[in-house]
Amino acid sequence: MKYKIEKEGLNMKNKVIILVIIVVVAIAIIGGVLVLNNSSENNVTEGNNSSATSLGSVEEVKTLINNIYEKTKIELAALESREIETADEIPFYTGLKSNENVKNVVVSESMMSSIAYSLVVVNVNEDADVEAMKQEMLDNIDTRKWICVEAETVYVTNHNNTIFLVMASEELAKPQYDAFKELVGGEIGKELVRKAEEVTFE
Repeated sequence: MKYKIEKEGLNMKNKVIILVIIVVVAIAIIGGVLVLNNSSENNVTEGNNSSATSLGSVEEVKTLINNIYEKTKIELAALESREIETADEIPFYTGLKSNENVKNVVVSESMMSSIAYSLVVVNVNEDADVEAMKQEMLDNIDTRKWICVEAETVYVTNHNNTIFLVMASEELAKPQYDAFKELVGGEIGKELVRKAEEVTFE
């Protein structure tokens, strides 16, 4: 009788141990699933943030420009964004002396030649001297390329290897420039400003 009671007690103890093991394994599995889900969500979020500021292609740049205009509610007649595909046009639109280290260029301007407004986005190679190219653009861009009108202010900055330039009246240029900075999360390089014939730095 004593042996039988001890045996039943032992079986009960084994059952409790097994139950504890099952509970621990279940908790471990649930914890692992939660960790994997959080990791997956973080990866998706990081991927979305990365694509939001990815500007390497012409289509991505055009989307950026459209987003800028949606923010600023710009109102200009016959406004058009297009890729500059010939090397001969690059100095005129960017101020760069050549297309060396240039991957692509997108320009947004009014098709009416009497409106002094130009927004330029230049994607450059990874090994390019971005700061030197920005300065070259600032110094050489022709603010008087329109008929009887001149751009009052030129703003230049960059997000990684994407150089952004906008020139127009101060009232028109500044909102576009600020919208660009906002859309790239404020992750920009040195800010260059040119007013009239002067070159200053922010």
